[in-house]
Amino acid sequence: MDQQLATLVDQTVSALELDLEAIDLTPAGNKRVLRIAVDRDGGVGIDHIIDATRALSEALDASDVMGSQPYTLEVTSRGVDRPLTEPRHWRRNSGRLVRLRLADDSSIDGRIGDSDETGVEIQGRSTSQRLTYDQIATALVQTELNRKDA
Repeated sequence: MDQQLATLVDQTVSALELDLEAIDLTPAGNKRVLRIAVDRDGGVGIDHIIDATRALSEALDASDVMGSQPYTLEVTSRGVDRPLTEPRHWRRNSGRLVRLRLADDSSIDGRIGDSDETGVEIQGRSTSQRLTYDQIATALVQTELNRKDA
């Protein structure tokens, strides 16, 4: 990923008080697709996506970071399929069901409880435990269609 592109995108979404979660630039025939994922406390709504798309389009058009090859810009929310990797991800998903694979290769399913900059409480059916982020190899939020206490 070109550092100038990453810097421009990060500065543009930060000015909208959004967090940059991912930049993906992929070839698509004779064009490219630039996918930008954003997030924020309280979630990202369609208005945030529209504002980010407009601001990014203007910033990219005003610079030469994308060169002359045509591209399509797509701005999306972070989505639940992305792993939890930052303390803010844990905070924003408090109460959600998560599947963890730990550094020792064991796995745990539970609800995300209190979290801070160093770790998270995972609430199981009968017990809860505090884990530091370095104990967690991967963490994915699980989709719940019929959650009774939501």
